[in-house]
Amino acid sequence: MKKSNRTQILDCTIRDGGYLNEWCFEKETVREVYRAASKGGVDFIELGFRSSTKYFDPGQYGTWRFTSEEDLKLITNGIKGARIALMGDFGKFDIEDLVPKKDSAADLIRVATHLDNIPKAIQFLGKVKQLGYLASLQCMGYTTYSADARRELVAAIRDSALDYVYVGDSYGSMFPSDVKATFEPLLEIGTVQIGFHPHNNLEMAFANTLEAIRCGVHIIDSSIYGMGRGSGNLPTEIILAYLSHQGDTKYNVIPILNVIDKYFEEIKRRFPWGYHLPYMISGIFNCHPYYASEFIKRREYAMEDIWKALEVVEEMKPIGFDSRIVENLINKGILGSGKTVSIANGSPGAPPPPPTHTVSVPYADRHKGKDFLILGNGPSLKDCQSHIQEFITAYDPVILGANNLAGLFQPHYHAFNNKKRFFSYISTVHPVSKLLIGENIPPDMIQESVHREYETLYFRDLLDADFDIHQGVIQTSCRTISVLLIGVAIVMGAGRVFIAGMDGYLNKNLITGNLFYEEKFEPSEYELNLERHHWNEKFLRQIDAYIKDHGGEGIHIITPTSHSAFYKGISNYI
Repeated sequence: MKKSNRTQILDCTIRDGGYLNEWCFEKETVREVYRAASKGGVDFIELGFRSSTKYFDPGQYGTWRFTSEEDLKLITNGIKGARIALMGDFGKFDIEDLVPKKDSAADLIRVATHLDNIPKAIQFLGKVKQLGYLASLQCMGYTTYSADARRELVAAIRDSALDYVYVGDSYGSMFPSDVKATFEPLLEIGTVQIGFHPHNNLEMAFANTLEAIRCGVHIIDSSIYGMGRGSGNLPTEIILAYLSHQGDTKYNVIPILNVIDKYFEEIKRRFPWGYHLPYMISGIFNCHPYYASEFIKRREYAMEDIWKALEVVEEMKPIGFDSRIVENLINKGILGSGKTVSIANGSPGAPPPPPTHTVSVPYADRHKGKDFLILGNGPSLKDCQSHIQEFITAYDPVILGANNLAGLFQPHYHAFNNKKRFFSYISTVHPVSKLLIGENIPPDMIQESVHREYETLYFRDLLDADFDIHQGVIQTSCRTISVLLIGVAIVMGAGRVFIAGMDGYLNKNLITGNLFYEEKFEPSEYELNLERHHWNEKFLRQIDAYIKDHGGEGIHIITPTSHSAFYKGISNYI
């Protein structure tokens, strides 16, 4: 195709912005976006995806996940201007989902694919060309390609009939200093126009775009108000204003500003996007943003732990997002442990063996034969406060509590093994309580916040290890501090173990919050809460069996709980 000497602009608002609202834009809005883009001088506008109902359920997505020919004609009828583009995910639509170009309002078909499917995607785009469309290959995650993979891509492009090849800064990890080396080998091909799809994770989309234009990139993607998943994209209004200011009279930003004022201010209130911490971190480590999001949303790990975990992910170079990597990093105790991580065959190394040296656990058998009461942080701790106090008066147990007890009780021991909650709640610890601090919390963090004596809480920071005790050291993290404290009570020599405030995650509070204080869990965390519950249930059963194997009565949860096998009821004791 004939090349333009001027950088072209492709607005992808309806397609990329659809990740936020499941492609449920009103048709009036889409028509006005098309009108504004056309008046503004945009060269192409991407009006959604072309997808097959074999791979996507139409009931779960809006119109623009499928973008029918009828809707294209309805949107563009009577408006002259920007040429129409559609995108398809490779493997998620078929050539039969496209009509010949002569019967379509679309001009350009873009196919997005990861590295492993590039040869097949190029073959598919050859069929797209035969139907009469312009054809574009969208190289997702290009910044993670090895030097050999980039050379192979260049060779494949030379032998193709592609019109466009796009570099997608999928994880928003590029800086202007990276742009020239990224694009030069592609620009040297000469037979295909090179495009750039920037993301704004590091707020570098505009700066990277200016450098890409300087280097000779032919076409740039943008979206109105930067609308797009996570941190969003290069804002169309910014690049149009810049080009107009540089003297290119083709572009006019005013129609775009009007459509922002009329539609997109409200859309952004309903479906927020923009600079966002998980996307910034993923940009630094050139990996899918879901890795950072998965760690952050657990609200259990300090930023230094997440940073360390993403260093591991970056070294592994996964394609896209793989939840198994997150699970493996957590299960192997990578987060918060301070351990050095080995990488073998793309997976975190096996957990370290039990320590060969003997650790002196000072609290071992300190309260041999005594009753113990573990205080969890569920709503029943507050709801049953008076009954729990009656129990304490009657049995005089050794009390172990953790995280935020909000002054409801004064435990003999107040424990932390989570950096985030240590930092948030250390100031709430009562002066009479002895501090137990997990050995995974670094001394410098402790010294900044603690000006009193404390003891180290000893356990192996592993999740996928069974409960056991070796010379006073608990051999697993037990998933939550409240469950871990049951193990601590055993180490201290507990005769009987009672628990209050361990409500579990399968009750009505799953929606409104699982804690009695203001640290709420969102409804979207349902699956994560189920995971928490099942881990706790597993360790409760193991600990219960351990106690009984050693001649004890097992676990007694005395306040309402969804761990029903261990519920005894406080009324049985007071």
